[in-house]
Amino acid sequence: MLDMGPSKQAATWFSSLSRALETGDAAAATNLFVEDCYWRDLLTFTWNIRTMEGRAAIRDMLEATLATTKPTAWQLSGEASSDEGIVEAWFTFETSSAWGRGIMRLQDGRCRTLFTAMSELKGFEERKGPARPLGVRHKADPDRETWSEARARETRNLGAIEQPYCLVIGGGQGGIMLGARLRQLGVPALIIEKNAQAGDSWRNRYRSLVLHDPVWYDHLPYIPFPENWPVFTPKDKMGDWLEMYTRVMELNYWPSTRCVSASYDEAEKIWTVEVDRAGESITLKPRHIVFATGAYGPPRQIELPGATAFQGEILHSSQYFSGEKFRGRRVAVIGAASSGHDVAVDLWESGAEVTMIQRSPTTVVKSDTLMEVGFEIFSEKALARGITTEKADMIVASTPFAVLPQSQRALYDVIKARDAAFYDRLRGAGFAIDFGDDETGLLMKAYRTGSGYYIDVGASDLIIDGEIGIRSGVEIKSLTPTGILFDDGTELAADAIISCTGYQSMNETVAAIVSREVADKVGPCWGIGSGVKGDPGPWQGELRNMWKPTAQEALWFHGGNLALSRFYSKFVALQIKARMEGIATPVYGAPG
Repeated sequence: MLDMGPSKQAATWFSSLSRALETGDAAAATNLFVEDCYWRDLLTFTWNIRTMEGRAAIRDMLEATLATTKPTAWQLSGEASSDEGIVEAWFTFETSSAWGRGIMRLQDGRCRTLFTAMSELKGFEERKGPARPLGVRHKADPDRETWSEARARETRNLGAIEQPYCLVIGGGQGGIMLGARLRQLGVPALIIEKNAQAGDSWRNRYRSLVLHDPVWYDHLPYIPFPENWPVFTPKDKMGDWLEMYTRVMELNYWPSTRCVSASYDEAEKIWTVEVDRAGESITLKPRHIVFATGAYGPPRQIELPGATAFQGEILHSSQYFSGEKFRGRRVAVIGAASSGHDVAVDLWESGAEVTMIQRSPTTVVKSDTLMEVGFEIFSEKALARGITTEKADMIVASTPFAVLPQSQRALYDVIKARDAAFYDRLRGAGFAIDFGDDETGLLMKAYRTGSGYYIDVGASDLIIDGEIGIRSGVEIKSLTPTGILFDDGTELAADAIISCTGYQSMNETVAAIVSREVADKVGPCWGIGSGVKGDPGPWQGELRNMWKPTAQEALWFHGGNLALSRFYSKFVALQIKARMEGIATPVYGAPG
């Protein structure tokens, strides 16, 4: 087999797999994998987001799911490719209830990684492309209802006469993208947002905020950014885009609405949700609720001994909007990750005297470097090679979390060598740098703890040049009336303190709205059980609780950056749509 071309190797292996699966022979299918193998599935076999690691895990999954899944119609898509002995091929297939697609990678004639993902539900495909709605009845009708009249009726009735099947709590980027997916699938959904209008979650942030990720990575579903859109999007421009998107995608969106409480009736399978809509108390009765309140939960406040004695102002970064009021004043920024750097730069630009207090080492990567070597498949060059954003999403998702460290370590070996002089200057300024417990860099920190990293878009030069001061390697002992006392006996004079100390887990939002009991039953979000500080084991193999069934029936979490929200919103919507239509969704594996 190894003397065959890549496409022939893929076709031969693929034929054996399809024959084994269609005959229900889990053992034969399992023998087609190498010992150190992975199968990552998004809904098609497991109705879960789950990675099976090793032959035994794959066999157990197949034995539990083949009878109901009934996979058939396996077909390769295009030509296979080969790189350093790994043959890669794309394919499509179908199950008893869905259409699927995937990517396989062969090593020495057997499968090293297999990725399967649901693309559409049979009989409930999205009405788009050739199946798009006509938009008009070509017939005279005295009872005609125009588009605007129908939208007004829907807006008026939903939440009053008619109840949403799904309530999305949080109308930022994640909630908006999920709302669009649900609408395209015909799921009656309502998005509630505490801010006054869509996009305010971006507009209300500090004035200089700009996305650190490039435009090719940040598209929303259905409506990509136009070709003249800037590579890095300013916050207010993003806010305007999100506001436009809610209107164009015809989302049912309630601004100025706060979720007060929610409780689930296990017998009736329905939520009772109390909301405050611009001062009016309304009760909603959805079947499902999705917490889309951002990547994380409430602000994480750290204890600062002596805070009551401090004569200046103390803010969390979530409360910070502009450095203008701090012009000419001495400001301490606690925290040296993304928000800490951004706030420090904004303060410096506003004329403040800024000192950053670094409590632990930070992974720093220059934006230009990351663009060239880290975002290679999300770029104009990638598009020219036929790698669309959708295809790039699939490539990223097809890599199991367990094998990511190896490739990320190799990437950061390149980055460290490429920017060695930059790192030497940064260390020379007193800034502590690391690349994670295992030298795997920014992406693994993002998945494991969501903290401790910064994509450099200018702050590092200010630190190197001494324009932003650094206090690193010393602990805060207490605040004094005029500043901060450190455990080495030194004191930093400060007129104000901005705590850029991050956010708690999303399940803490559940504790405030549903109950402490439900929040604890569900458990924290994010992290993969890597065992590093902030991401305790045991090993999960997938991100905790995100985009999949949780320990609380009919409660979901959706969030992340724009790319994660774009990709995984589809799978949250498919799961909810399947339940609405009464499709059997036997979940393989424990929730969470």
